[in-house]
Amino acid sequence: MKSCYKAQTQNPLSLNKSINCQVLDLTNPLWRLTLDNLRHDIYHLPEYVALEAQRINAIAEAILITEGDKVFFVPYLLRSCHALFAHQLEVEVFDIISPYGYPGILLNDAASTPEFLNTAFEGFVHQLSHKKVCSAFVRLHPILNQNLEYPCCKLNGETVSVDLKLSLAEIWHQTRPEHRNKINKTKRIGMTAKIVPFAEYIDIFIDLYEQTMDRVGATQSYYFGRDYFIQLSQALKDNLHLCVVELNDEIICGGIFTEACGIVQYHLGGTKSAFLKQAPSKLMFDYVRTWAKERGNEFLHLGGGVGGAKDSLYHFKAGFSKQRHPFSTIRLVVDQKNYDNLVQVRAKALGTSVTELLNSDFFPAYRATCI
Repeated sequence: MKSCYKAQTQNPLSLNKSINCQVLDLTNPLWRLTLDNLRHDIYHLPEYVALEAQRINAIAEAILITEGDKVFFVPYLLRSCHALFAHQLEVEVFDIISPYGYPGILLNDAASTPEFLNTAFEGFVHQLSHKKVCSAFVRLHPILNQNLEYPCCKLNGETVSVDLKLSLAEIWHQTRPEHRNKINKTKRIGMTAKIVPFAEYIDIFIDLYEQTMDRVGATQSYYFGRDYFIQLSQALKDNLHLCVVELNDEIICGGIFTEACGIVQYHLGGTKSAFLKQAPSKLMFDYVRTWAKERGNEFLHLGGGVGGAKDSLYHFKAGFSKQRHPFSTIRLVVDQKNYDNLVQVRAKALGTSVTELLNSDFFPAYRATCI
């Protein structure tokens, strides 16, 4: 993959003294102060980014660029490439990735001018180059970033959300008839849904979740472990909610939902294998969209298919709403020379050609584990 953006050796922000660019670590109070003045999601919270950094052994940072009342903010995880290549690298090389979920880039209303966006993005790239970053993979937020275009942007697919500004009758009307029938049937046989304290139900949820991951053959990266869920609860506090579905006093389905700035996100969930055909998760989503609307939220974002594909998971979510959002990623090669070198080393290790590796659509290509 050739770079679609050439990093500049001179800091473009130095040409405009009114623009300020800062790299923030978790201890910098500007991180939280910035979020206080921007519509954001849980993926931007320093506590969440810190948890993700710990999970993948990375460094949690954010870049803040301002000009007057214009604000550009992006959180990320800084990863070393040395361990990946068994310390074969002669120079220190890093890359960045978004925390799990949809962080994207935050902008305030004043920052939406093309001139500021271009300058801010140049400053972002310059900072990455200065930090010896080879590549950047940033997942954009389907709602907060849906009307913005960036260099090196790739459309990966679309996601589904429920428009909570609609009436409950309209929300129900937008539900696929098959889903409506299943929801009504779950109620007739006695299933009920409710929001419960996560800490009290954590072990039950983990069992549901891991049963589901086993059933779908998920990769190891989707198994988070009990410590992760405890820390997630401690990090998000009142922004985290657990919905469970019960039948005859047995919890058969559960889902973690987050809430911030009018956006409720479906995070993770699971269903007992023995009750899969009864589709209790359909009742769960039906309950949560009513609950979320009553709390004054605007969106219940369900997400999309695996990797943005229109697969069975996407088809399931699409049955709850007709509202769609583009899901895009920024795939940026900051240092073409180092990127090419790393791809060559990875291709050799995988026993494939550089061309095949670059054509695999995995980014960054040098982190691919198979072809």
